[in-house]
Amino acid sequence: MFIISEINIYPVKSLRGISVSSAKVTDRGFEYDRRWMLIDQHGNFMTQREYPQMAFINVEIKESGLRVFHRIKKLGKHFISFNIVKSEVIAVPIWDDTCSALLVGKDSDKWFSEALEVECKLVYQPSETRRIVDQKYAKSNELVSFADGYPFLVIGQASLDDLNSRLEIKLPMNRFRPNLVFTGGDAYQEDKMKKFNIGNITFFGVKPCERCAITTTNQDTSERLHEPLKTLATYRRFENKVLFGMNLIHEGIGEVKVNDTIEIL
Repeated sequence: MFIISEINIYPVKSLRGISVSSAKVTDRGFEYDRRWMLIDQHGNFMTQREYPQMAFINVEIKESGLRVFHRIKKLGKHFISFNIVKSEVIAVPIWDDTCSALLVGKDSDKWFSEALEVECKLVYQPSETRRIVDQKYAKSNELVSFADGYPFLVIGQASLDDLNSRLEIKLPMNRFRPNLVFTGGDAYQEDKMKKFNIGNITFFGVKPCERCAITTTNQDTSERLHEPLKTLATYRRFENKVLFGMNLIHEGIGEVKVNDTIEIL
């Protein structure tokens, strides 16, 4: 039996994630998941690949918006309202896509620029923006937020346990930034999960996740070393890509909760 053990949401792309007991599934992933993103002074999207210090910023979901704070710097907490009014619309690049986004506001830009010591702006993806997943893997023009490419990422706890058995220093699951974690089954069970239900929502495993330098970034200290990519490359390298976890698309909207059962189809 496969059981959901963790649900994680990452409201601002590449900032620290939030572990929740339940989450609403929308047309483009979990509600609030990567609907906000930081861009640099040239308009390029920012991630921990280039800015590992982004790991220091925590995000909280409140009733009427997000609250962010820096775990080290004494900047004070900053509130980001869900209600963005009279905002400028700009085009932002995200990998091979360009999509419309709203500028959140100068107060947010100032706070994040000070927090990261990089001039940047915060943008939001409104519901009117329709970014479609890669057509090679889409089934029905599924949407995605500012996530790298797909609405969900799933990893089995057994897969991390197997990896940790090969490492001198065990790593937490947050290195891999999954939306869903499950217990049960063998290591890398997610590689085989091509179609499954959680409640009335159907998920499709469409593409193994290619891993990058973010997995080598300590989410508590922002320190970057060589693991787990060094070890994963010895046994999880396929066509010169290191793979860990499965990207998902879905059909239906609803809610997913910790302890829900995964029904393999």
